[in-house]
Amino acid sequence: MTAGSEVIAVPHAQEDGPAGHVDQGINTALLGMLLFIGSEIMFFAGLFAAYFNARAAAIEWPPADVDFIVPHDLLAFAFELPVIATVILIISSGTMQYAVWRIRKGDRMGMNRAFAVTLVLGITFLGIQVFDYITLLSNHGFGINSGIYGTLFYTLTGFHGAHVFGGVVGISIILLRGLAGQFSARHHIAVEAVSAYWHFVDVVWIALFTTIYLLH
Repeated sequence: MTAGSEVIAVPHAQEDGPAGHVDQGINTALLGMLLFIGSEIMFFAGLFAAYFNARAAAIEWPPADVDFIVPHDLLAFAFELPVIATVILIISSGTMQYAVWRIRKGDRMGMNRAFAVTLVLGITFLGIQVFDYITLLSNHGFGINSGIYGTLFYTLTGFHGAHVFGGVVGISIILLRGLAGQFSARHHIAVEAVSAYWHFVDVVWIALFTTIYLLH
């Protein structure tokens, strides 16, 4: 080292933190997912607005011929398919977050296991929703053409189901990449992005369940 040379110190803020992260601001991929979720929030807000507008204009809500959707027997209600589906989706949100915690600590195997459980729960939710649709159609003749209530019911739950399906596809891709040895404590932005999307799907369903099945 010459006499005129200087030693340039690297700030500690640029070094890896306890979880292996490098503080470089928000990743563009994650930002893109958050912006997409923001647009989807506005989309579902429009659907909810249409629902409540129709409800406010109706003389009776829900219509008498679809009162079976909101049973008044609390004991029977506790075993309804939508309740089971809600519990499953909430649990899946917990397993998803556990997967994120594991990969932040560099535990890829723990992440893969949590993602596998989340995938099974997501597919189970979709299966319950399809079975519920079939039951409503076969036992009650209640379809998307059953007045404004039927249209709104199937539009709201159907679009949400489509988003769950998209989440299942995303989870499957992340799981396959994890099994292939990808992701680490320092590099797992895709995991964070899919996790944010799945939590969004969970929150939307809770809002749907509360609106359709509890508020009557």
